[in-house]
This record gives sequence, C-alpha cells and structure tokens, in this order.
Amino acid sequence: MKKILFFSFITSFAITQVVSAQEKKADSGKFTAHNKGKYIVAFGGNRDGFTKSDIHFKGDNFNFTVSDAEAHDKPKGWQVDYINPTRFTIPQTNMKFGYFISDHYAVVLNIDHMKYIFAQNQTANVTGTIDLPDSDPGSVHNGTYNNTPVDFTDGTFLKFEHTNGLNYVHPEISRFDDLSKIFGIRNTDKFQLNITEGVGAGFLYPRTDATVLGERRHDEFHIAGYGVSAKAGLNFTFFKYFFIQTEIKGGYINMPDIEISYDTSEKASQHFLFFESIIYFGGVFKI
Repeated sequence: MKKILFFSFITSFAITQVVSAQEKKADSGKFTAHNKGKYIVAFGGNRDGFTKSDIHFKGDNFNFTVSDAEAHDKPKGWQVDYINPTRFTIPQTNMKFGYFISDHYAVVLNIDHMKYIFAQNQTANVTGTIDLPDSDPGSVHNGTYNNTPVDFTDGTFLKFEHTNGLNYVHPEISRFDDLSKIFGIRNTDKFQLNITEGVGAGFLYPRTDATVLGERRHDEFHIAGYGVSAKAGLNFTFFKYFFIQTEIKGGYINMPDIEISYDTSEKASQHFLFFESIIYFGGVFKI
C-alpha cells in the first residue's frame, strides 16, 4: 500500500511539473479556464483495505488484547441503495463538499463512510485476563491469556464491527491541474481532464457494533479518535458542470476511545493503516 501511494504521488508531481512547464494563457471566455470561486459537490462509493491491528479491550472484569486482528470491508456492489436517501448509509459511500480558493487549490470537507468488520473466521492470539462473575455467560472465557491462540469463529468471545460505519470526517486541501493540453483537448468546456492530489486530517465518528464476551450488543455513534490521509486521483469534467472523479486514498487511523457496551467504563482501542479506492459523481458551479 505504501509503495502504491508513493508511486502515485511521485507520478502526480511529475505530471504537474509537465503541465506547469507547458501551460499557456487560458481562454478567459471558457467556464473551465478558471476555478477560483467555484463550489464542488460530489457523492460516490468506495472499497477499503485495512492492515492488521492490536485491539485492546478493557473493563472492570477484563483487560485483554487481540493481537494482529484481521478485518475487511463490506461491499454491496452497484445498487439503488446509493441513491435512496433512506438507505444510502447501507453501502460504503463518500460525500464531498468543496470551494476553490484559487484556480489550483480547493478546501474540501470529506465524509468517508467505510465499513470495518473483524474477520470472524480467524484465530488470533490473546494476552490479558478475564474474570467475569460465574453468573455471567461470558465467564466460560475466564482465565489468564499469554499470547494464547483463540478461535473467534462462533462469536461467543467477540463480535466487533464499525459497520454504520467507520466514518472518517475530514477537511482536506486539494490541488487540481488541467491535463487537457497534454492530450490535445482544446474545448475544455466540453471535456476536461484534471489530476488532483490532497492531504487531510479529521475525526472518526464510528457506529461500533460490538458484542464482547457475550454481553449485551452495543451499537451507537461515538467520536472515537482521529485520522490523517493523503490522496491522488483523476477528474473527468464534462459539459462544464459535471464530473466523474476517481481517487486512491491512504492514511492512518487511531481510535483510543471506542464504546463497546452501555457501561461507560468498558472501552476498546486500536490503530491501523487504511486504503480506499473511490469513485465520485458530482458537479462544479458558481453562485
């Protein structure tokens, strides 16, 4: 993932330099000649990948870590849920709202609705202690664990998901450069090709679906931590006002305050790297 991001940004930088070297005075009569003062609105979908992470669970009667936990996303494929306002949070979606502060730079607010699912059919090592009351169904897992392999398949030990979702809300500074001249496109009001790069940082607002040691299922929204990210992409603008944008984005997420039950003393924490591939459909306009 690091190699892909590094290669993407090196390529983006090289192309940007070529564009800057070849750039001529734009036709001021074209809507696409200047970006300053334009607004951006876009909606799309994503696929996600996550590195393994150590997930730490802590409460009055337990304190343990699941090491190198594997997780995956939850793709839904192409379907009408993406445009159904009552169901659009079911698939993995992205929203973007931006404003161009200059011809090349825009300030953008992104809401990335990813989904993170702890892989249930895995065996991972657990370290720590569990000492639940004998009347508690989860007491079957009582004991001291020292890098002990645990099979999570039946879900009685742990079910853990950020499925509604792993919501990364972050402002971003994005740069746009017109590649149209390189490809011989003269009437950019009909079709324009841009390259875009950006960096952002924000907070994680997951709705974590957790059942720990057979306790009551918890599924509530909560600000759990922060993230930082970088992205690169291609923007295809057509008929002046409409665009399709593809992006790859990668970054770091740290959530030290994940709610796992209705007992506020019980928490989880984890940090990991993430990777997104995104496609947007949107519009650009002036007021």
